[in-house]
Amino acid sequence: MSLLPIEKGPQNKILRTESKPVIKIDKTLKKLIKDMEDTMFSLNGVGIAAPQVGVNVRLALARLNVDTKNELIVVLINPVIFNESSKMVDMEEGCLSLPGKWGPTPRHESLTVIFETIKGDKQTLLLEGFNARIIQHEVDHLNAHLFIDRAHEVKDV
Repeated sequence: MSLLPIEKGPQNKILRTESKPVIKIDKTLKKLIKDMEDTMFSLNGVGIAAPQVGVNVRLALARLNVDTKNELIVVLINPVIFNESSKMVDMEEGCLSLPGKWGPTPRHESLTVIFETIKGDKQTLLLEGFNARIIQHEVDHLNAHLFIDRAHEVKDV
């Protein structure tokens, strides 16, 4: 198990740089994915994006259906969100890269995401609720945005 250091801070250059597409799925990328998964679980996160561990590529992991018998980890390579619902929902959000900061953040209630799997296959998911929120949060990281950019207010806890 390899735990990776988390990039932190609202002005962090890596977190504020747009990520480049993944070109090749190789053993280096697969090791990064495994290390990101170990890191996410060690910090009790529900998602993690490559920029958070210092790598500016379009790669994220998400724990969908968190704390249910149907929980699964989805690896999203080059994800693209579309068909966002017009209905927005506010919910408290935090971030591994902004420890101690929380705030009510509006997100689309539902969306569709298309991405490549670790095997290079295209996959499409229609997500709603907390699952959709996780994907939006992680894709924001790939686009150099943090939840504090969207939050109504940010509190230190």
